[in-house]
Amino acid sequence: MHRLLITLLFLSISQFGIGQFLSEKENLESYEGFFEFHYNEKEDEIYLEVDKLDTEFLYTHFLTSGIGSNDVGLDRGKLGGGVVVKFVKAGNKILLIQPNQKYRAETENSPERKSVEQAFAQSVIFGFEIKEQNDGVYIIDFTPFLMQDAYGVADRLKKGEYGTFKLEKSKSALSMEHTKAFPENVEFEALLTFEGEPKGRTLQTVVPDSKNISVVQHHSFVKLPDEGYQKRIFDPRSGAIHISYLDYASPVYEPIEKRFAIRHRLKKKDPHAETSEAEEPIVYYLDPGTPEPVRSALLDGAKWWNEAFEEIGYKNAFQVKMLPEDADPLDVRYNVIQWVHRSTRGWSYGASVVDPRTGEIIKGHVSLGSLRIRQDFMIAQALMNRPFAENDQNHQKMMEMALARIRQLSAHEIGHTIGFTHNFAASLSGRVSVMDYPHPQFSLKNGEIDFSNAYSTGMGEWDKITVKYSYADIPENTSEREFLNSVIAEAHNKGIQFISDADARAQGGAHVRAHLWDNGKDAVEELEKVLEIRKKAIQNFSEDNIRTDEPYSVLEDVFVPLYFFHRYQTEAAVKLIGGMDYNYAVKGGSEKVWETLNPDAQKKALDGILNTLEAETLSIPESKLGLFPPRAFGFNRSRESFKSNTGVAFDVLGAPVTAAEMSLGLLLHPERTARLVQQKAVDKNQLGLRDVLEELISGTIKSSHRDNYLKTVQEAINYTVFEHLLSSTVNKKATPQVKAITNSVIDDLENWLSKRETAMEKQMLREIKQFRENPEDFKIESTTPKIPDGSPIGSFQCFSNEI
Repeated sequence: MHRLLITLLFLSISQFGIGQFLSEKENLESYEGFFEFHYNEKEDEIYLEVDKLDTEFLYTHFLTSGIGSNDVGLDRGKLGGGVVVKFVKAGNKILLIQPNQKYRAETENSPERKSVEQAFAQSVIFGFEIKEQNDGVYIIDFTPFLMQDAYGVADRLKKGEYGTFKLEKSKSALSMEHTKAFPENVEFEALLTFEGEPKGRTLQTVVPDSKNISVVQHHSFVKLPDEGYQKRIFDPRSGAIHISYLDYASPVYEPIEKRFAIRHRLKKKDPHAETSEAEEPIVYYLDPGTPEPVRSALLDGAKWWNEAFEEIGYKNAFQVKMLPEDADPLDVRYNVIQWVHRSTRGWSYGASVVDPRTGEIIKGHVSLGSLRIRQDFMIAQALMNRPFAENDQNHQKMMEMALARIRQLSAHEIGHTIGFTHNFAASLSGRVSVMDYPHPQFSLKNGEIDFSNAYSTGMGEWDKITVKYSYADIPENTSEREFLNSVIAEAHNKGIQFISDADARAQGGAHVRAHLWDNGKDAVEELEKVLEIRKKAIQNFSEDNIRTDEPYSVLEDVFVPLYFFHRYQTEAAVKLIGGMDYNYAVKGGSEKVWETLNPDAQKKALDGILNTLEAETLSIPESKLGLFPPRAFGFNRSRESFKSNTGVAFDVLGAPVTAAEMSLGLLLHPERTARLVQQKAVDKNQLGLRDVLEELISGTIKSSHRDNYLKTVQEAINYTVFEHLLSSTVNKKATPQVKAITNSVIDDLENWLSKRETAMEKQMLREIKQFRENPEDFKIESTTPKIPDGSPIGSFQCFSNEI
């Protein structure tokens, strides 16, 4: 009896001690919501009440404030991903555990589910000491969790070689402005300061003290959606973004990997009506920090998507509104279009918080780079004929074009957040998708450049098809697969092809119909048109392309996008050489699988590319050179300016060589040259690597001009060709056949050069002999100026870094 009393007394004291934690804290500010928590201002701590053990919920984190550099990539509003987690009690601790969603057993057989859970590791992402417990509610100090570098800022800075930094907690604090609680989500923020030694100048340009970088990090705990969401089968031909996982409960005769399209939940109020309002419409909110007239343009472009939803029988299902002033753009309850500022123009992107169990989109978040509109304005400024000849306020046409691009950009990025990837083959069929990258489309009318059709408006046919695939209701008495196949067949019958990212990119890309920033059905014919427009705009270019009192250095920078105006259509045309036409074909589908492009089309493309290596094309007219004096004080060159080998002087030969370098880097890419060898081996009538190299040498090194200026420009271009030939033979990515053929062509060139007399030809001959003596140690010290940035600055990310 005595021992029992001692035990009871001990338990009473223990429970009393555990129950005193919160009551001992003064002036707590309490928040009631999905999780209840309390803020202690005196100690700058948050205490979380864990009342849902072993209950899964969604955890996401973001950056509320960023660094402002495209290169670093840590932007305001940057999503850090969403994972399913749960609180589990383990002794005197509460563990936050992330179950493994990649490997599952979707079955009612609990032992079978358990076997898969035990086969693959889960992750304990944090551990908390229990501070207090009362009737199944556990109090934990949540502050250390909020004060960690969840986004990986320090790692990003280190990997990018911007310096070595570590989180300095003495300079960090909780941020309560957007720390809030709601019935189905709780939101937390913390100001984190990273202390360290910066490397290079990047951070110095955007951070007041580059040794101390402070950003605000946002955390969300979100109730998972109910089971009413219906997963939709992913098809590689659909244009949908997807999730995937392995289901070990799948019968042996079925694929173990499951793939489902990501999409918002959408249901009709009246499921039997042909047209009905949605039970819950998809609503996107625009950042109120967006200025006019950009604000109206973004709202207009975003609303285009409602056209596509109306076509599948949903009335007013896609809506766009202004974000309420008291709302947090990172609150998961809001799909947001955010206006993001950076030090230089950069990618815009659309990302989503997705339920990883099902693919249901919980939050769409668009980040639009604010400087992007200025680049389109500058393109228009460069191509207009003397826009500021009489009036420095004559910017209406330039603004119209820039705003037209912004409308399209708004629709494009929202497209990613509602579940769609790029379609870079869309321009083949005209302007059938906002999910392509649009290049401004100009034409010549009565000898002048016409701007009226620079960008399209509204949804394209492909966009409507993708919405139908992902969001349309499956008709009664029709299987899901049957209906979805019919939607894809609809695109095929309309002649619309779908090809996405990697297949469309110029560096090694092989698809002949999918390109970035291109126009037209025929890439080579469009290149010819682009070069004609470029030629006309250069003829028109004058001091009246800048405003009064602006230095001529500004005029030089305006000239940059005009001079390289042909760069993207060149990328499109070069992909026809060694190119292939193919689809993401499936058995039973109506689309062709693949074929090599016919030799006539490849030879036509080669002629087009050789045109971009001619002095007549690349030389800046002598009459225009007076427009480009040495840079003015205070207006130094930037990464978007022409580079120079001539010091303060404008590099008249550097610009043509830079443009030639672009074409040659694409034409002689090691993957392309390997395909040329392969296609010639399979079909002797095809264009082969030797054919390309001989045509290249004939059109450049062996060509000449009577005019001294053109002759000198061509020599500079020719030497760049020569450098690329030598580089191809020692490129580690070049196949043995490529090296053998290139060496043979160089032998022939050496023989030809031995009979020539010009100084440049003799220089090439000397370098071939030096190269032959020790090719492995031979290094070309290229002086070719780097091409100014064309695409938005910064690393490209597919769906979370998009333009």
